[in-house]
Amino acid sequence: MLISRYSKPEFDPYGDSAPEETDALWAAPVAAAPIAATLSLPGSKSLTNRELVLSALADSPSLLRAPLHSRDSDLMVEALRQLGTTIEAVAGAGEYGTDLRITPGELFGSTTVDCGLAGTVMRFLPPVAALALGPTTFDGDAGAKRRPMGTTISSLRALGADINDDGRGALPFTVHGTGNLDGGEVTIDASTSSQFVSGLLLAGARFDNGLALRHSGERLPSLPHIEMTIHTLAQRGVTVTSPEVGVWNVTPGSIRGAEVDIEPDLSNAAPFLAAALVAGGTVTITGWPATTTQVGAHLAELLPLFGATVTVDGDRLTVTGTGRIDGVDLDLSTGGELAPTLVGLAALADTPSTITGIGHIRHHETDRLAALATEINNLGGHVTELPDGLAIEPRPLHGGTWHSYDDHRMATTGALLGLVVPGVEVENIGTTAKTLPQFADLWHGLVAGSGAGLGTE
Repeated sequence: MLISRYSKPEFDPYGDSAPEETDALWAAPVAAAPIAATLSLPGSKSLTNRELVLSALADSPSLLRAPLHSRDSDLMVEALRQLGTTIEAVAGAGEYGTDLRITPGELFGSTTVDCGLAGTVMRFLPPVAALALGPTTFDGDAGAKRRPMGTTISSLRALGADINDDGRGALPFTVHGTGNLDGGEVTIDASTSSQFVSGLLLAGARFDNGLALRHSGERLPSLPHIEMTIHTLAQRGVTVTSPEVGVWNVTPGSIRGAEVDIEPDLSNAAPFLAAALVAGGTVTITGWPATTTQVGAHLAELLPLFGATVTVDGDRLTVTGTGRIDGVDLDLSTGGELAPTLVGLAALADTPSTITGIGHIRHHETDRLAALATEINNLGGHVTELPDGLAIEPRPLHGGTWHSYDDHRMATTGALLGLVVPGVEVENIGTTAKTLPQFADLWHGLVAGSGAGLGTE
């Protein structure tokens, strides 16, 4: 591992709350030959955290098989335990650790929830806290305090909750739960995140009057994530209807306990599958579901636009590339979390690309549009920010420090570029623990092409 001094770039998504400087940089491995790898990946973060919330609100115990064990899911587990839910680790059959048995209990506040940088924790749990008895304070990492929370706060107030945020519309804030919430009709603007919708839908059946939710903004990003939420609710007996786009009605009632198999995280598959395009060769992901609501499933249609060949054989999805990448003109409004990987591909393409529909990712772990443009340009690229996306004009790239901004998807994009750009050093590769603690081991195994990495065959 190469070591050199960390220095912040000219663009600073951290603002005035930068993490401490570190001397450790991760030398991204270069692919010396075409890749040939087969990998299995841990469970979906999006599914794991939705199922954890529903299990805590259910009328009987639940068992989650092959859930994700990462920083985001660990924060969710700890928060639900603090609110009165019993969550036990039990032996599981999968290679990625234990299953989780969840026994719902009476919800109590009088605690502080650490959200870290997890949007699912900070936006899914305030409605749960409104159903608890006593105050629950939500706080998190410095970066989390810059993520928009006004929609969650104002919508819960409109539904009958008492919340003190000192007018910030951001963390920290306190939900003063009374043991129940009136619910009913509410209109919100979820233009910056579909998580505002999902957070209310997940708890809506437990509101006294259910939920009649309407979105009033000009756009609604990441619709597949809302569809995922509705699907998980339906599997637990909750009726959600959508009479028109942007309107959802949740019938009040109980939420069933369930035994749930968590699918592999298909969004985390993105950099691994894209590696076949960058370095040439083939990458296969096992356990690929035949049907799913995960955004990552769109990779099967998106990667061919860049020149990949995609095949499916049972539960194995394989991407084959030649090392040549085509530029694209792409509206990615339904899959913004895939943008960092796809922008990385575009930076290595033979022709220019424009990727739009992703203005909302300015409000993720960092301003991803500014961060991607800054880091690619610092390596010699030419990326221009657009109001709703990025224009990428490929240029030869050179080595250098790739800053992650405590953003797991920024870190994995640096690793992807490093496959064919010698000398790329990723600052804080450990931030990938947010959703994939095994990333560095898996990546080295991928590049080795020998199946030696954790989770490979």
